[in-house]
Amino acid sequence: MVQLQNVQPLDDTSLEELGFSWHTDVDGSKYVSDKLVAISQEDAESYYTAVNEIYDMFVEAAEYVIENDLFFELGIPFNLIDVIKKSWENDVHWHIYGRFDLAGGIDGKPIKLIEFNADTPTALFETALIQWALLKQNNLDEAKQFNNVYESIQENFKRLITLFDEPEKFEEFYDGWKILFSSIEGNDEEEATTKLLQQIATDAGFATSFEYLQNVKFDESGIYDADENKYEYWFKLYPWEDIAIDEPELATTLTSIMLNQEAIILNPAYTLIFQSKGIMKILCDLFPDSPYLLKTSFEPLGVKQVEKPVFGREGANTRVLDSNTEAITQTEGPYGNYKKVYQEYVEFAQDSQGDKYQAGVFFAYEACGLSFRKGGEILDNMSKFVGHIIK
Repeated sequence: MVQLQNVQPLDDTSLEELGFSWHTDVDGSKYVSDKLVAISQEDAESYYTAVNEIYDMFVEAAEYVIENDLFFELGIPFNLIDVIKKSWENDVHWHIYGRFDLAGGIDGKPIKLIEFNADTPTALFETALIQWALLKQNNLDEAKQFNNVYESIQENFKRLITLFDEPEKFEEFYDGWKILFSSIEGNDEEEATTKLLQQIATDAGFATSFEYLQNVKFDESGIYDADENKYEYWFKLYPWEDIAIDEPELATTLTSIMLNQEAIILNPAYTLIFQSKGIMKILCDLFPDSPYLLKTSFEPLGVKQVEKPVFGREGANTRVLDSNTEAITQTEGPYGNYKKVYQEYVEFAQDSQGDKYQAGVFFAYEACGLSFRKGGEILDNMSKFVGHIIK
């Protein structure tokens, strides 16, 4: 049974003062839970160890995909293959952050990988700031969390310049290079997340600006804001696969920009390999004895399983199937045309009310922060954010 601790929630006004406007779901329920998941220090260390080991496996698997030209198997659009290869070849294309979704790790259940949101992960604002604010408001020790997300991403921005050297050498090597941050206008959550990342990069020492994606200018000579200022780095909270499918001309231009070494794009294009749920089939092939992996295939498994598209978000177009591939439960969504993967079913940990919990662990050079999502059999866009405390 998941152990929970009641807390006094942050009121809507306080949340909005923090820049957190998406606090209430469409049904009027609160998105942020008034409870915390209580974990042990041992649990926190297990999440840390597991995610670091899993990331190393992803790196090996991505190299295998590139070497064996398995892009089609992962559902990766053909017009991104060159930019993926280019970004993989040079360490300057640094992976800033991602989020692993995991079953288990609490309630005595083993940690199992569900998927890796490597390109455009959500819940950053909540994990880095909101759960910390909940502890502070309730006069709890803010240090009693596995949560150094802000500091870890700040150090990782510095590694854009120092790479594998110590981030403390940033000022020694930094030469005024600028980062432009972009999201789609009209999406409060994505804009707030992007601006949080901008603030983290500013704190790291970078010159930064923000521009809505539709106002950014691109040509083969580089990336520019609306005032024609050129940027060495561009962070976009916009999925690579959406660029490939919905903006094919932009995909071509971005490839030229990278091949001409006019700008570095964050997160790098190779994170699309990590993002594809097809990579989990490759992981199973390469690491059949890993305790963290659920059996995954491009064909039905003949056991209780989860069918999901290789690209998709918030649990959309997901089906839980029995051994005869009959649907037990399912969700609708816009990702139905993507290739499917079949992953062995695993039970999420539950609380006394029967709600299920999925762990999310952020990664920025190393595992750096834990939070949870609470919901039903399939965690969709109505699932709730739950912070944690180390007891």
